[in-house]
Amino acid sequence: LQHGFESGKGLTVISEQDVFGDRLTRQPRKRRRADDFLTEARSLSPEDLVVHVEHGVGRYKGLEVVEALGAPHECIHLEYAGGDKLYLPVENIELLSRHGHDEGLLDRLGSAAWQARKAGLKKRIREIADRLVRIAAERHLRRAPAIEPPDDLWEAFLARFSYQETDDQLAAIADTLGDMAAGKPMDRLICGDVGFGKTEVAMRAAFAAAMSGVQVAVIAPTTLLARQHAARFAERFQGFPIEVRQLSRFVPAKESKRTRDGLADGTVDIVIGTHAVLAKSVRFRNLGLLVVDEEQHFGVTHKERMKQLRSEIHVLTLTATPIPRTLQMSLTGVRDLSVIGTPPVDRLAIRTYVSEFDSVTLREALLREHYRGGQSFFVVPRVSDIPEIEAWISEQVPELTHVVVHGQLASSTLDDRMSAFYEGAFDVLLATTIVESGLDIPTANTMIVHRADMFGLAQLYQIRGRVGRSKARAYAYLTTRPNSRLTVQAERRLRVLGSLDSLGAGFTLATQDLDIRGAGNILGEEQSGHIREVGFELYRSMLEDMIAKIRSGETAGLTDAEDQWSPQIRLGVPVLIPESYVRDLDIRLGLYRRLSNLSSKVEIEGFAAELIDRFGKLPNEVNALLLVVRIKSECRRAGIARLDTGPKGATIRFHGDRFANPEGLVEFIRGQNGLAKIKSNKLIVRRDWRKNRDRVRGAFVVARELASKARS
Repeated sequence: LQHGFESGKGLTVISEQDVFGDRLTRQPRKRRRADDFLTEARSLSPEDLVVHVEHGVGRYKGLEVVEALGAPHECIHLEYAGGDKLYLPVENIELLSRHGHDEGLLDRLGSAAWQARKAGLKKRIREIADRLVRIAAERHLRRAPAIEPPDDLWEAFLARFSYQETDDQLAAIADTLGDMAAGKPMDRLICGDVGFGKTEVAMRAAFAAAMSGVQVAVIAPTTLLARQHAARFAERFQGFPIEVRQLSRFVPAKESKRTRDGLADGTVDIVIGTHAVLAKSVRFRNLGLLVVDEEQHFGVTHKERMKQLRSEIHVLTLTATPIPRTLQMSLTGVRDLSVIGTPPVDRLAIRTYVSEFDSVTLREALLREHYRGGQSFFVVPRVSDIPEIEAWISEQVPELTHVVVHGQLASSTLDDRMSAFYEGAFDVLLATTIVESGLDIPTANTMIVHRADMFGLAQLYQIRGRVGRSKARAYAYLTTRPNSRLTVQAERRLRVLGSLDSLGAGFTLATQDLDIRGAGNILGEEQSGHIREVGFELYRSMLEDMIAKIRSGETAGLTDAEDQWSPQIRLGVPVLIPESYVRDLDIRLGLYRRLSNLSSKVEIEGFAAELIDRFGKLPNEVNALLLVVRIKSECRRAGIARLDTGPKGATIRFHGDRFANPEGLVEFIRGQNGLAKIKSNKLIVRRDWRKNRDRVRGAFVVARELASKARS
């Protein structure tokens, strides 16, 4: 019922909207693909190590405009061993990938060592890819119960969700329910930022599973989070024929035994708890769905136990910052991935400040939060740091009340103190990282982290996510010890976190974490030194290519050099995004990177429309750049490795000195009426191209004709 009404018999009906006003909804935006999150965020800084597919590991020095055939052309300046320089045209940027480590030996330009290293790695990648594909194939062969939402009660359950679902959230829910109905074991990762509604996806999956007669286990990393999930599930499932129980150290032994017995005889439908749920003493009568919240917090033994549980059941993993291996398995298609990147309506980004510990600033921050009716968190890395900060709070902000929580407290004390803070009895919660996962206290909107350099990147991100869960603007202060030098990694972590202030940055953060830490072998047995040899991005793309080839039956070749080349095009026209058009170097580099992955006319026109929308009318140089990218994609299809043009025509060299369809090439030459010939393994096409405009258009026409002959 949208609006109330009055009947003639003295009856007045008032609807929810009459009292609270219209619900704020947002037009569904066009969905962004998961990989688009990474592209513009992956900017390079000068002195970063990069990997060129053909030349190996070099050092990125910056963007430089060089003269090519008398016209300015923006290039990426790379430095190799012995001070050798390489200038890579921006339209060929896809040949570069980030190495992911700060230090490493530079390769020498022209030496065979790089190709030998790459060839050695191919064999090992083949073995890893084989195993990954086998794991995924085995999962597809196994059967799992086909679960569909119950028709009668489903709408009533959805009506209890008091927010407007975002488009990404709806997509994640549809993906999850689709997987569960397919009759094969689901293994899906839901990657959504802190507070973006991942729990709602889990609740709907749990409801569908429980109503179809199978049991559900929800596992959270901490007792506090398990308790919060249990309270939320109990409230949401109230009135439905579903029994929800909790299993953690907060639960008395007698009740725990009753829950375990209920799981064994099937009277308990949903159990929510910590790794206590994974204990060998817990037996399920008919487990059908396992939900794992924040997988990165579980150790290897817990994960092995989950693997035993998960062989023929559905598994849903929720995380804001997937660990490198989990993200890696999702990106290579071994697990399914859904990204929730749209923030809830009205959500504001958290303002983050990184600075040395300053009493005046922090006192002001705590008091400002107090006077706007909110609460604050103060997080320390170790229990031993608590007395020092407690004394500071008592001395500097005596106006505020505070309470201390940490993992060494008795469960009843911890429970009482958290409940008191949740109910607003205290202004400041002084805690260790026990508050890191999932706690939802909407009134708390200021976060101070003491000795932020001692935390990991994902940890800091999760801790910061405890605030900013309502409509109020939230503030996070990451403090370091005054006048002390930070390690390079700590400084980088804090810089990354300070820069990631947009909503939905968790996915980007996980990839940044990969760059800072490097990635382990994604099968998990060993830390993979060979990723360091070729850099993480190239390793990942080689692995993805190999998996795709094995799946399509092309097992003979492995990411051969044929696949990794880029046409070189020299037209003698200015090719760049001028600094006067896009001032920010990182954005410019990100745009070049995105542009290098486009090929179709529709994609390039869409990119041009975005540039006009963001930066204004396109300058001539950018129009030329977009045309060069279209020519490049036709050259790639035609197998043209190099295309040089001048006022009198074009010289063309084919990749590997081979044309895919020799008869087609003969036909092309005949059709040119004496204006084309082969000389020294090059195709020479004569034309009258005195103007730059004619040269660009002519080159495109020649490349397009050759591409059609190569395919015919």
